[in-house]
Amino acid sequence: MKAKGFECFNCKNFVPVNREMGTFHRNHCPFCLHSRHVDLKRGDRKSDCLGKMEPIALTFKKEGKDKYGKERQGELMIVHRCLECRKISINRIAADDSAQAIMEVFKKSFKLPEDIKDTIRENGIEILEEKDRKEIETQLYGRK
Repeated sequence: MKAKGFECFNCKNFVPVNREMGTFHRNHCPFCLHSRHVDLKRGDRKSDCLGKMEPIALTFKKEGKDKYGKERQGELMIVHRCLECRKISINRIAADDSAQAIMEVFKKSFKLPEDIKDTIRENGIEILEEKDRKEIETQLYGRK
């Protein structure tokens, strides 16, 4: 039986996809977090671009407010930028994604050029900053 998955274009590792593990619809590598531009709209798999997508920042999923009007903390998401068409998108983090690679993307995001940060903000995405480190580590490592 042939293993289901794909080879990462960036790091060349084999990336398994598994329905039981919740990674059946995955399109990013858990080792280096690079992805393919496969969606026109989130999850539709209808993009003709198929360009390489680089992980450039982190954000939190917008969850809305609780019954007391307080913003709920959303899950950690990766911000990707297509190296072909420059589209910005966000992607859920999978349980087997490398915490070290996620933290490297976080640190690298501090050095993003202003024009890219502006494009991310224009897409309604809030880039995580140093003030968010504690929550990032809590979501990744379970520590407070």
